[in-house]
Amino acid sequence: MANLKIKSSAQTAKKSNATAGRKPTVKSLYSKADLEEIFRRFSIQRPEPKGELEHVNPFTLVVAVALSAQATDAGVNKATRALFAIADTPQKMLDLGEERIREYIKTIGLYRNKAKNVVALSEKLITDFGGEVPRTREELMTLPGVGRKTANVVLSMAFGQATMAVDTHIFRIANRLLLAPGKTPDEVEQRLMKIIPDQYLYHAHHWLILHGRYCCKARKPECERCVIADLCRSPEKTWDIPAPLVELPAQIIGTQAGA
Repeated sequence: MANLKIKSSAQTAKKSNATAGRKPTVKSLYSKADLEEIFRRFSIQRPEPKGELEHVNPFTLVVAVALSAQATDAGVNKATRALFAIADTPQKMLDLGEERIREYIKTIGLYRNKAKNVVALSEKLITDFGGEVPRTREELMTLPGVGRKTANVVLSMAFGQATMAVDTHIFRIANRLLLAPGKTPDEVEQRLMKIIPDQYLYHAHHWLILHGRYCCKARKPECERCVIADLCRSPEKTWDIPAPLVELPAQIIGTQAGA
């Protein structure tokens, strides 16, 4: 009996090692082939998608993303352009001070509290991280005003990590398309990370954000302009013929970018 137990344990360990690293199965209305095709089309439409928040380094990216909560990227860019011209490091931001920071960002919603957070996160970066932006989600989330979404954006855009930053667009898209429905952003994030094909994961969050911002819009999806209209399983869908699959013009980041 002892030998049988040993054999059973060895077989279990072998099975565990064989499945290590695989993505857990998540039930989806979309087949594996569907998912491959959806993100293949997005990759042709936007080969090099970019975030639309202006920044000059990882620090200004952290600040910009933190400021973007309940605000448009275009609005944040307009407010931060002058701010980052004179304060692009934690020390320069501290030297500027909360009152002057407020003057730069007063057109952004919740600007008073956000100004406090910018000062506090700048101070923490200096005291705890030597003035450098940390490269782990856990450390980033210790910064005032930085939640999981902000941390994921920074990890992706500043440090090239494959993450899924679930903003309002992605949350809407995941639920509307029944792609990865969930009741919370964290739930949607976990499900998307499991179903998106590995080769498309790095750019996936930008593809979904831009699709939600410019095509599958909040008030009314523009299904006739959608390159995945034939694959979409949304009950709100009004069109079944996919739009021509062509590369879109290069994104314009800055004052002319869409909100």
